[in-house]
Parts: sequence; structure tokens; C-alpha cells
Amino acid sequence: MAYQITLQPSGHNYDVSADETLLEAALDAGFILPYGCRNGACGSCRARILEGEVDHGKSQSGALPENARREGYTLLCCATARSDLVVECRELASNSEYPVKIMPCRVQELTRLADDVMLMTLKLPVNERLAFRAGQYIEFMFKDGTRRAFSLANAPHDDEFLQLHLRRIDGGKFTSHVFDSMKVKEIMRFEGPHGTFYLREESTKPIILLAGGTGFAPIKSIVEHAIHNHITRPMTIYWGARNKAGLYLHELAAQWATSHPHIRYIPVLSEAAAGDAWAGRQGLVHQAVLEDHADLSGYQVYACGAPPMIDAARIDFSKQGLPNDEFFADAFTYSS
Repeated sequence: MAYQITLQPSGHNYDVSADETLLEAALDAGFILPYGCRNGACGSCRARILEGEVDHGKSQSGALPENARREGYTLLCCATARSDLVVECRELASNSEYPVKIMPCRVQELTRLADDVMLMTLKLPVNERLAFRAGQYIEFMFKDGTRRAFSLANAPHDDEFLQLHLRRIDGGKFTSHVFDSMKVKEIMRFEGPHGTFYLREESTKPIILLAGGTGFAPIKSIVEHAIHNHITRPMTIYWGARNKAGLYLHELAAQWATSHPHIRYIPVLSEAAAGDAWAGRQGLVHQAVLEDHADLSGYQVYACGAPPMIDAARIDFSKQGLPNDEFFADAFTYSS
């Protein structure tokens, strides 16, 4: 059975089947709606149901708490229609410049950035390039039908190779293969680019870039893109990790701040080891932002990391004045 979805305020409409998410059907119909993780964790695709009934599916409570559900909100990446719907949400510009493709790639290089972080460099076929926005991600596609998503760490202009930062996950089938047995020249397939976690260049607001662990990958892409394009809006990078080894490209981030007056870099450790000899900030990384900014009403925030960090930042930053539509997030979730 198919239902009709009407988007407001644009008035655009499309059809969705009962077993298809509202986001999937919108993308298939050519409408670009905000989204990030596509698994109910980041909250980027939150929209309000003005008319009709939905099944919220696997939406996670941190991204869609019960009070938000009562107020009519849902996550488009998880929700399925149970009637015709009128949905209030933002639409983004056409994605025609960045078409989603399925492409083969070859592992060009594997470099340990830390004991549990691998830099994977991918080479595309000769004369092929992937057009993408800084901050977007790709999904590897495997023969058993499973997928694994990873953010691109290189900037779009630096596209001879694609770069990914992979953290080893206990019990993770793919990351165990990457760390233990993957060989250079291995061939894989991926689909991308995906996601609406990218720099809104039309804004003039100062930017807070919040990264947890390997959430630094898309932040790196965004910063290098901004530097390349001479974007001089004030940027403050907060990068949180458990210990100093988790700041696996600390020198690079520090060098950005040294070379560019509009960029600040604030590393934060939550469990600094005795051997770290750490004299910097400690605690939760999003709390460091709150300590430094009593009023966030004039900022844009781009946050990437684990869902608990994203959830806490969204709630606490809103309390300190950050408009909901100026919080852009990509939550990393892991599959075993």
C-alpha cells in the first residue's frame, strides 16, 4: 500500500510504501532532506508530523525523546507511514552536483594513526573521481548484503585518493579484517556520497566544530575545505578523546591553529593517563564548549562522534541558546 507525503512549507509531495522509510522515499523521489547516520541516532532528520500517523521504528530515545514524540516529531530515517502525511521539514538544494554512485575502489595504503585507529587510503579507477561535500560519508557494500559507513577525511579538492579513519571495534567483523588481515590492493565496492553533514557556506556565523574520537575525520575534511576556499569565519575545534593517543592527528590540528588566526584548537581528554603528562583541558568535550560559551545563540555547531555525545550536546547547547536549526550532527554507531 502506498501513501502520499506532502512536505511543508514547499508543498512538494511524493509516494511512500508502508515498508519504506520517509527518508528513503524522499531521496528516491529527488528531494534532499537533512540526514546523517540513517539509523536513528544523530537526530539530523528530525521533522514534525502535522497531519497523519507514523510508526517511529528504531528511532533512539536520545535523538527522539518521548516529549518530542508527543509534540509530533519523528526521525525520517526510521519512520514509516501509516496514513497520508503532511510533514514539516527543511529541504536542501538539489544534490545533482553530488550524485550518489556505486563505485569500485582499491586499498592504496593502510597506516596506523594509533593502536586502534587506521588511516585507510582508497584509489578509484583511472579517470574516476567522487564528487562530494566536505563532511559526507560513504558506505562499503559487502557480498552478504551488509554495509559499513565511514566519513571521508580528505577535502573534496584533495581527491586523488579517498581517506577514511577507522577505529577498531571489539567484535567488529570489518574492522578486525582491516587491522588483522586486509592487504594493500584489496578491491571493495562503496556507495556515496551520503549525508547532509557539511559546512553551510552561505552563513557568516562563527563555527564550533565538535569531534569525539574518529569523529575528527569529517571535521578534518570540513576544516581543510574551508582553508582551501579561503573561508575565514571564526572556527573553534574541540576534539575529545579518552587519552592523548586518541588525539591521533593532534599535531595537524595544532598546526591549523598556528597557521590561521581565525582557527582555534582545544583538545580535551576525559581519562588522561599518567604517562600523558597532560596539562590541557579535561572532562567531557561538550562540557568544554559550555564552559567557554555562555551564549551560543550566534553560532553554528557541527558535531560528530558517538550518540551519547551528540545527544548531550544537542540538549545542553540548546539550553545555552543554540538554535535547533544551527546544530548539525553525524553520530557514529557500530555494528559487530
